[in-house]
Order: sequence, then C-alpha cells, then structure tokens
Amino acid sequence: MSTIDPNNIQIAKKFLSPKVDSKLVTHLNACVHCGLCGTSCMFYKTFNDPKFIPGKKVDLVASIYRRYCTFIGKTAPALVNARDLDDKMIEEMVDSLYGACTMCGRCVKHCSIGVDIPFIVRTGRRMLAAMGYVPKTLQATVDAAITTGNNMGIPEEEYIDTIQWMEEDLQDDVEDENAKIPLNESGKEMLYTLNPREPKFFPLSIAAAAKIFYAANANWTLSSKMYDVTNYGYFSGNDQEATQIAKNMFNEMDKLGCKTLVLGECGHGSRALRWEAPNYLQKHPDFKMITLVELIEEYLKKGIINVDKNLNTKKYTIHDPCNITRNGGLFHSLRYVVKSVVPELIEMNPYGNDNFCCGGGGGMLAMSEYNDRRLKIGEIKAEQIKATGANVVITPCHNCVDQLIQINHHYKLNVEIKSVAEVVADALIIDKK
Repeated sequence: MSTIDPNNIQIAKKFLSPKVDSKLVTHLNACVHCGLCGTSCMFYKTFNDPKFIPGKKVDLVASIYRRYCTFIGKTAPALVNARDLDDKMIEEMVDSLYGACTMCGRCVKHCSIGVDIPFIVRTGRRMLAAMGYVPKTLQATVDAAITTGNNMGIPEEEYIDTIQWMEEDLQDDVEDENAKIPLNESGKEMLYTLNPREPKFFPLSIAAAAKIFYAANANWTLSSKMYDVTNYGYFSGNDQEATQIAKNMFNEMDKLGCKTLVLGECGHGSRALRWEAPNYLQKHPDFKMITLVELIEEYLKKGIINVDKNLNTKKYTIHDPCNITRNGGLFHSLRYVVKSVVPELIEMNPYGNDNFCCGGGGGMLAMSEYNDRRLKIGEIKAEQIKATGANVVITPCHNCVDQLIQINHHYKLNVEIKSVAEVVADALIIDKK
C-alpha cells in the first residue's frame, strides 16, 4: 500500500502556494488538455504513450496543487482529479519529470495558450529535490561541481596540464612560440569559461577558441579554480546548490577583476549563468555576460578576425541547442557566424526555433538510469541529420556534442560533430606579421 509522508506534503505546499508563486498557479490552471503539445514532444513521438504528453506532466504537478492548496481538492479530490502525494505518485513524478523531459521548450511553441511547461516541470523537480528524490547520477554531477568546482571532478593539476598541452598545440598551429593560453591572470578584459567535457574529452575545442582569441588579439584569461560554465543544479531542481554554483563563478569574476564573462559552448550553462543566476543571487552582476557565439559574431562584423570559408570543404548542417536558439534568442547570430565560415549550409527540417532537442538536455545526459530512453528519442535527431546529407554537424553546445556523438555511433550516421569554435578556427586567416 502506498504511503503518504506528512513532511513531503508540507514541502510540496511550500512550492505550490499562490502566495509564493502566482505565475505557477496561473500556468497550472491554464492547461485546457487539447493535446497539441504531444506532437511536439520527442518522448511522445517516439514511444506513443500518453504518459509522455507534456500536458500530462503539467497534470502531475497541478493535481498535487489541487489536492493540498484548493478547497474542493481538500474536501472532494476525486471531483477535480486531485491526487495524493504518496510513494506511487513520487515514483511517477521522478520518471516523468526527470526521465521523460529535456525541458527543451518545444512544447511551449505548440501550446495553444502558451503554458510554460518547462517551468512547471522544473517546479516539480524542485519539489522532488527538496524531498530528496533527485536521480543519483544527476545528484552526483551536482555534488562534483559543489565540492571540486567542476561537474566532472577534474583535479586542478590535470586541468592545468591540459591547458599547457593545448598552448603548445596552439603555438604549433599559428607558428608563434609566444602564443599563450592565459591562466589565472588578473585584470584581463574577459574571463572565458568551459564545459568540463572540453578539458576531459574535447581539448582541441579549447585550442580552437584560443586560436580565435589569438587572431583577435583578445585580452583574456582562463581560471583553473572556477571555469565550469555548467550548472546542473538548474536541472536537479535544488535551488540552494544552483545558487552556490552560480555564486562561485561570480566570485571568481570579482577575484580576477575581469569585465566580461564569456560563456563557453554550453546551452544550459549560458542560460543558467546569464538568465537564471541573477534570480538565484537576487542581484544583477556588475560585469557583462556574452556567449562565445555572439563574441565571434562581433569579431566577424567588425573585421577583427579574417576568415576564408573555402578552407572548410564539406557540407555542413546546424543542430540548434534549445537554450541557445529557441530559449536564448541566438538564431540569427549562430547562422551569421556559421555562414561566414562554411561554403555550404544545409538546414535540418525543422530547424532553428522549431528544431528538435538532441535528446541529451534537461540533465538526461547525466542520468545513466535513462540511457536507453535517451538514445531512443535521439533517433529523431538522427533522421534529421541523415536527411540533410551533410558531412558535418555544427553545434555551439558540448552537451549536445556529446549526445550527437553517441547518436552518430548508435545510428551509424558517419558524420563529424564539431563545435562552432572548431569550424571558425579552421577557417581563420592568421596574419603572420
């Protein structure tokens, strides 16, 4: 028999009270159950199970709200489909809100009245996190960021060795023994951030960004203490831990005295620092934040760097990260950069603001519990890539890079996956003077 924990009910009510979040209550009451969101969702399109319809995920959270925060739900719950917050309900919420949603936001575009479904899903995750039900592998990723400064737990010595190795690679590439990748240098204009997957698995993307900065004669530095642009506390729903991770980066900016925080190629990392961190910290930063895509766009438009698109000789397509394009507003910036450095761009169908998630967002890539499900929904992206006939998939997000590499292998696509920095670096014309 499923049991009800009174403490969990009190926790849930804290997140659902109209006095706490009127926006949430508005969206919980707005869904008209039309089902249009279903056709937009990778999970529903893949498995054709009604439980994966985004509106059903809204219903999970809304039913708890009705049960404990409305008069009729308290007195006659069956009349309004109000459900008890018991063990069975929690198990269903964990599976649906963590294991069947990338929080990509595509459903919002297709909702007839604009219900902010990812916002509701994250509210459900916040409740689950407060009750201690974050999936173990996702929580381990957050724990690593809190205790070591980066979500992969890379030791500082290993990171520094990688940077030095990439500096040597940069010097060979540009034929200049004075070319540097600055580390822990105070007073620089820009602090550049990385997804820890770069020093761990994709170090050449660091060298690519450094080559762009070299060509631009940029005044920049990396940090060895706090370089992680990601914030998996945003996905786990633990606001306290998300706040601490954001605070660590803000403190590093103050410590180094940099004026601009350049957000590396990570979709959710850009969102978590640029848009969410000020909410967590209850203050606006006293420094500028800009994504690497926007910075490269500026370099190109001002003629600060010179490129020859014919140095890239293959057919290219773009995978739009949800938090860069649909939720970040960088559709035009991303295409300006890519079209400046490749001779042939073939768009996916659909693409841009309506593009499908890679399948690894929302913390899915960090949750091994759902690996099979993640790769299965990735078939939609695999078919999109196949249809373009492209040889190279470009994406400005290393979370997406990792998922796309796995899709590439699993579905035998035989394509290359590259970051924006890599294709720009390949097209650079370096002034030897």
